[in-house]
Amino acid sequence: MKKEEKVKPSFKALIPFLIFIAVYLGSGIILQAQGVEMAFYQFPAPVAVSCGVLAAFFLIKGSIDEKFDIFVRGCGNSNIIIMCIIYLLAGAFASVCQQMGGVDSTVNLGLTYIPSQFIVIGIFLISSFISTATGTSVGCIAAIGPIAVAVAEKTGASLPLVMACVLGGAMLGDNLSIISDTTIASTRTQGCDMKDKFKINFYLTLVPAIITIILLFIFGRPEVITTMQAYDFNLVKVLPYLFVLVLAVCGMNVFLVLTGGIFLAGAIGMYYGDLTILTFVKSIYTGFTNMTDIFLLSLLTGGLAEMVTHAGGIEALLVAVQKFIKDRKSAEIGIGILVALTDIAVANNTVAIIINGPVAKKICYRYKVDPRRSAAILSTVSSILQGFLPYGAQMLILTSFTNGKVSPMQIMPLVWFCQLLLISTLLSTFIPFANKLIVRDPWNFSREMPDSKVKLSDIENSQGV
Repeated sequence: MKKEEKVKPSFKALIPFLIFIAVYLGSGIILQAQGVEMAFYQFPAPVAVSCGVLAAFFLIKGSIDEKFDIFVRGCGNSNIIIMCIIYLLAGAFASVCQQMGGVDSTVNLGLTYIPSQFIVIGIFLISSFISTATGTSVGCIAAIGPIAVAVAEKTGASLPLVMACVLGGAMLGDNLSIISDTTIASTRTQGCDMKDKFKINFYLTLVPAIITIILLFIFGRPEVITTMQAYDFNLVKVLPYLFVLVLAVCGMNVFLVLTGGIFLAGAIGMYYGDLTILTFVKSIYTGFTNMTDIFLLSLLTGGLAEMVTHAGGIEALLVAVQKFIKDRKSAEIGIGILVALTDIAVANNTVAIIINGPVAKKICYRYKVDPRRSAAILSTVSSILQGFLPYGAQMLILTSFTNGKVSPMQIMPLVWFCQLLLISTLLSTFIPFANKLIVRDPWNFSREMPDSKVKLSDIENSQGV
């Protein structure tokens, strides 16, 4: 990393972060005890982090002007701003696609052509694609959940297993998607490209997904084989998802990809009469507002993290972590444990990544963990935990569709994909089967980029570009 001024470790500087987590977690526990639905999502996260920011202004040394300058510097960090803009574009893309019928067409396409004896596998695959294409596990569950319940009741398939398929597929996509909050947060905090993180995640995900499909083939056959039903769908409306998915994986600039996807979805919607120019722009704005919470949270957390870092809080955390980290492998496991514990506390995988991102990056450079690898670990481990939490948004929304017939405890043991993904991630630390990209194009820690980019940059500089 770039040379930094030596900061004296201070555990006192971590108190604002702890206050943020305590307010966020404590409010959820209190509301849960009062029987409030979605208890851990009632207290706005941006307000919780604001409590931490306020505490930082009182606890951290320096004048108000100095502390405000540090806070604003953190909020205005280029990675934070880029992350926030991508959130807005991703929200707009998802909103426009939904408004023009893209989600319904994709779901109905799968339900029409998947044989009824393989419908449980189909639910898993459809959920995986929808979540990967839209970048939201919650949105995927909201779209697929009611359909999955109806399918289970009609075919006699195990309702807990079908619900587990929806949840597993949703978390697969949330982790793998290039436009998901988790990918955006993990890659921006670690300073790597989304397509590189995708490639590592793909190898981590492939075998668990295949084994899950095999298990569903054996244990997921419905009791009743119903005749295939034709659902209403339009292949053209699926194109924006494929457009974004393919171009992003090919390495095109994510801003261009998402902007192009928004206008392609809008054009298709207007051609088929689902959108007008006015409803198109309103859908874009709706997508922006849907991202307000995560936008403000990222911005304020960036400022809080800068204040905590400046006061020595991150350095103190690193000193504590170093007692357990001895080499690269233990560093990778340490990053995973940190984000897992945070996700258990805050029940939000994106928040967990944003909180741990700066610490993970410092661990990477100290123990030579490739940042692309740490981005994959942050995203994967937090998504796995989010898929297991009985009080997580995904589980709560999913079980709400069953009208009390299925509890989170019945679903958790059946989310085979998340269990297998956890095993795959742990194994990859000791058997680097997912590190083909890292071996082929090593990370240059002094230049903070892969060797391929270093060579390209040197060529451009020599040519005066």
